[in-house]
Amino acid sequence: MTWLEMLAVFAAGIAAGGINTVVGSGTLITFPVLLAIGLPPVTANVSNTVGLVPGSLSGAIGYRRELSGQWGRVLRYSSASLLGAAVGAVLLLTLPEDAFAAIVPVLIIVALVLVVVQPRLSAWVRQRQGESGDVPAHGGPILLAAIFGTGVYGGYFGAAQGVLLLALLGVFVHEDIQRLNAVKNVLALLTNGLSAVIFIAVAEVDWLVVALIAAGAIIGGQLGAKVGRRLPPTVLRAVIVVVGTVAVIRLVFG
Repeated sequence: MTWLEMLAVFAAGIAAGGINTVVGSGTLITFPVLLAIGLPPVTANVSNTVGLVPGSLSGAIGYRRELSGQWGRVLRYSSASLLGAAVGAVLLLTLPEDAFAAIVPVLIIVALVLVVVQPRLSAWVRQRQGESGDVPAHGGPILLAAIFGTGVYGGYFGAAQGVLLLALLGVFVHEDIQRLNAVKNVLALLTNGLSAVIFIAVAEVDWLVVALIAAGAIIGGQLGAKVGRRLPPTVLRAVIVVVGTVAVIRLVFG
C-alpha cells in the first residue's frame, strides 16, 4: 500500500466515523476505498467492520450525556442486536458475496421513507396505543424483531444500519431524536463489535487497513458527536435523508 493509499484510507475512516455517529452509512465511504486499493470484497468488508469499531465506541462516548436514564432501554435492545449480528456475520462467511446485494438498496429506501414519515407515523402509533390502553415503553416485540433484523443486516454488511435503527426507534419509541441517536450508536457499536470478534477469529483481516480506519474513525466519532447533538430534529432528519440517498445511489450505480 502506498502512502497516498494509506492517507486515503485514513481520511475515509475520519469521514465514516463522523457520519456513523450522526446518522450511519459510513461504510459507504470506506468500503469503496478499500476495493479501490485492491482488497478482495470479503477481506475489505471484514477489515472495514473491525476498523470501524473504535469509531463506534468513540461516537457512543461522545453521546454519553444523551444516554442518561436510557440504560434499561439499551439493555433490552442489546440482546436483539447481538443475536442478529452473530447471524449476519455467519452469513457473510458462508453465503456468496453478492447474496444480499439486491435487497440492500431496498432496505435503505425503506429506512429513508420511515425517517420522512416518522413524526406522523409516530403520532398515529401513539394514538392507537392510547386508544387500546397499551403503550409499550420500549416499543414492544415488533421493534425487538426489527432490531434483530437490522442486526443481521449490520453483521453481514452494515452500510446504513444506523439509518435503519434510527428510523425504527423514531417510529416505535416516543423520545427525543438526539436521545434515540445515542441509543442507535450503542447498538451499532455492539453489532460491529460482535461481528469484528467473529471475523478476527475465523476470517482474513488486513491489520494495516484496520489500524488506519480505526485511527480515523476515532477522530471522526468525536467530531460527529459534537456536530450531531447540535442539529435540530428537522435538520438531523434532512441529513439522514441526504446521506441515505447517496448511499442508495452508490450501491445501485457503483
